[in-house]
Amino acid sequence: MIYFDNSATTKPYKEAVDSFVKVSSEFFGNPSSLHGLGVQAEKLLTQARTQVANLLAVKPTEIHFTSGGTESNNLAIKGSAILHKSKGKHLILSSIEHPSVRGAMEQLEKLGFEITYLPADHNGRVKVEDVKASIQKNTILVSVMQVNNEVGTIQPITEIGELLNQYPNILFHVDAVQAVGKVPLNLMENSVDLCSFSAHKFHGLKGTGALFVREGVRLDPLLSGGNQEWKVRSGTENVAGAVAMAKALRMTIGNSESGLERMKVVKSLLRKGLSRIDGVTINTPLENSAPHILNFSIRGVKAEVLIHTLEQKEIYLSTTSACSSKKQLPSQTLLAMGVPDDLADSAFRISLSYDNTEDEAQKVIMAIEEGAKQLRKVMN
Repeated sequence: MIYFDNSATTKPYKEAVDSFVKVSSEFFGNPSSLHGLGVQAEKLLTQARTQVANLLAVKPTEIHFTSGGTESNNLAIKGSAILHKSKGKHLILSSIEHPSVRGAMEQLEKLGFEITYLPADHNGRVKVEDVKASIQKNTILVSVMQVNNEVGTIQPITEIGELLNQYPNILFHVDAVQAVGKVPLNLMENSVDLCSFSAHKFHGLKGTGALFVREGVRLDPLLSGGNQEWKVRSGTENVAGAVAMAKALRMTIGNSESGLERMKVVKSLLRKGLSRIDGVTINTPLENSAPHILNFSIRGVKAEVLIHTLEQKEIYLSTTSACSSKKQLPSQTLLAMGVPDDLADSAFRISLSYDNTEDEAQKVIMAIEEGAKQLRKVMN
C-alpha cells in the first residue's frame, strides 16, 4: 500500500496508540474525581498539557484540549466574536480557509456579524496590504490559516502578526492544523492570540486536539457544564487522547529534522515527474509552500474516477480536502486562486508523511500516467 493522503489523516504512531490503550485501561478515572483514580488521571492530564505546551514553547495554562481542529477553530472564532461583540462585529478571514472556519464565520454572519473575505493571489497567498486595507474601527478578529490544506501554500503569518500589533483590539487566530511538524510557527514572536491544532494530522488519534489561547485572552465557551479546561471547554476530559497527543507531538518534532529532508526530496521528485505527464498542471506554488502537499490537475480526467482506479492498485491520494471531497464540487481554494473550472474539477492532492519514499513516488507517477491514458481512451 502507498498512502499519500496524510493531510486527511495520518497513521497513528504505535507508541501513541499504546499510550491511549494503557491510560484508558489503567488510569480511567475522571480527572475531576477526588479519589485516587481521579487524582492519577488529573496528574496524567497535567503532564500531557505541560508536554504539549513545552513543545509549542508556550505556557501550560495556554493549552486547552479539544476534540480536534474543527472544534478548536469554532471555539476560537465564535468564542472570541461573541464575547467581544460589544467592541465590534467585523471579522476578517481569507477566502481559502478550511470549511470549519468558513462555516463558523457564516453562522456568525447570520447573527449580525460582518465578514470580509480576503482574496488570494494565483499562488493561494494572502497579501498583508489586503489585511490592512480590510481593517475597520469595529474589527475584532482576523483568522488566517498557516498552511492551506489543499495546495499547501504558506501564509505570511509573521507579517500579519506584526501588522496586528498596531491594533490591540484585534485578535489574531491561526489554523495551524496542517503546519505541525512541517512548517515552524513561533506563537509568541508572531503575536498569535489563538491557534488550532489536531492530533490526527501528526500521527496522534482522531478526536483529540488543542487550542492555544494566549494568556489574557478570554473566550465565550461553546460548551457549558462542568467548567473543565478553565471554564472554556466543558466536558469530561479525554485524558488518554491528550496523553497520546503529547506522545505523537513529541515524536513528530523529534523526527522532524531527518523527516523533513526526506519529505522535500520526495515532493521534488513528484513535482518533476508529474510535470512531464501530458495534460498535468501543478497548482501548488514553488515558493512559500509546505513540504508535504502537492496539488495538481489533469486536463480531461475526472478526479474521482482516477482516484478509484489508483485505489485498485492500493495507491491512496485525494481530490480536495477530506472535509469536501465527497461533495464532488470543484475546489473552492483553486477557484479563488483563479484556476479554471475544468482544472479545478480535475484536481488531485498528494500529501506526504516522513515515512514516504522516493520509490513510492516513482510508482505513483507511473500509475497516474498510465491511469490517465487509460481513462482518456475510454472517455474518447
